[in-house]
Amino acid sequence: MARVVLMILAIVVFASPAVTAQTTTRSSTKKTQPKVVYACPMHPDVTSTKRGKCPKCGMDLRPTKTVVADVPPETNPVDPVADPSIPKTETNSFSATKIPHARVLDQNGKQLDFYDDLVKGKSVAINFVFTTCTAICPSLTATFRRVQQEARTRGLDVQLISVSFDPTVDTPERLQEYAKKFKAEPGWTFVTGEKAEIDSLLQAMGVAITNKNDHTPMVLIGNEVMDSWTRTYGLSSPKTIVDLIEVASLRK
Repeated sequence: MARVVLMILAIVVFASPAVTAQTTTRSSTKKTQPKVVYACPMHPDVTSTKRGKCPKCGMDLRPTKTVVADVPPETNPVDPVADPSIPKTETNSFSATKIPHARVLDQNGKQLDFYDDLVKGKSVAINFVFTTCTAICPSLTATFRRVQQEARTRGLDVQLISVSFDPTVDTPERLQEYAKKFKAEPGWTFVTGEKAEIDSLLQAMGVAITNKNDHTPMVLIGNEVMDSWTRTYGLSSPKTIVDLIEVASLRK
């Protein structure tokens, strides 16, 4: 009987470390979980693991990709949008060096080098529209019309540029009619051209899309001389946009 008891005790003693080690290993194992990343269409630096709105412009965050992340048990990834302790700062890595020398046509059918003729040495505000759009494009264009008026009142020298998302339909003639409809004045250029050239231009400025109806109301504002750029919500008030143009134009 004593020998049996001793044998049982020995089994328990030698088996315990293995059980403990196994338990520890299991508890420390990381779980591999799929995670959807949401981002603002206009501020791609704003990302979140949850649906929500961009704290900068109020637009809905859209799913961009699904990644597989190793997440420790009982731990949630840091959410920069939902976590109020993380400061929301404007970061923009855009540079004039990204703008190609695309061959384009203006609303008068004149061939231009997009960079050399419209951007180089200037303060610019660029939006993206197409003439058959019945959603946000009319509002974006009407806002640009008021921006042009306000900028003139303040004595600001700014080149407004509206690039077509639909160059195969938006011929110079159509853009000319569109410009007249919104009473565009000199200093506001509507841009179209060969699809390959326009596609490369849209890609370079970070607004390329597969479906033209999915475009976002973004305005790119820049001072080419100082290579200072910012993006803003295209449906903001004209005053807000002109304020940003003025800040950009005064940078030296």
